[in-house]
Amino acid sequence: MPPPLTFAPVTSANWSDFEALFEAPGGPKYCWCMAWRASSAEVKEIGKASRKPLLRERVDHGTTVGLVGSLAGEAVSWVSIAPRDTYRDLGGPAALPGEQIWSLACLYLKRAHRSGAHGRELIEAAIAYARDSGATIVEAYPVDPQSPSYASWGSFRRSSGSGSRLWAWPARVAMSCGCRSPDHTRS
Repeated sequence: MPPPLTFAPVTSANWSDFEALFEAPGGPKYCWCMAWRASSAEVKEIGKASRKPLLRERVDHGTTVGLVGSLAGEAVSWVSIAPRDTYRDLGGPAALPGEQIWSLACLYLKRAHRSGAHGRELIEAAIAYARDSGATIVEAYPVDPQSPSYASWGSFRRSSGSGSRLWAWPARVAMSCGCRSPDHTRS
């Protein structure tokens, strides 16, 4: 079993570690995890330029964007976990009174670390972080493991379990799990 990852929220203080992860060979520097965050106006304004400044601005302003995972002091993983209202419309049912819905929109793990239990660690760390930050529900948007694209969203196989439930959304499946005590259910 590989050693466990350690996780920290992405902040201005650890931006350089996060930046190194994204800019390393194979890293997700093509989108900077802004596909579901950038407004139409922002996308129009930057055109084909890097989306990195858009994410950096959010981090510098204290917006929650996710967790960076490290192994032996090296950033090797990323999970986009934040309040659903910090993303563009991801679909899903409206929050009920008292609910705080967070979205797990993307996962990334350096290729050398993709075997073993690190994928599950990313999901568990995201749920724990959301719960500790006040989330009552975490939604995820996994894809079929055979899908030719969007693997960074996580696969249905890896995401199922842990008290999750499915709901339909056009062209994809979404899952949610409660972050309260196990007896909490949503009507």
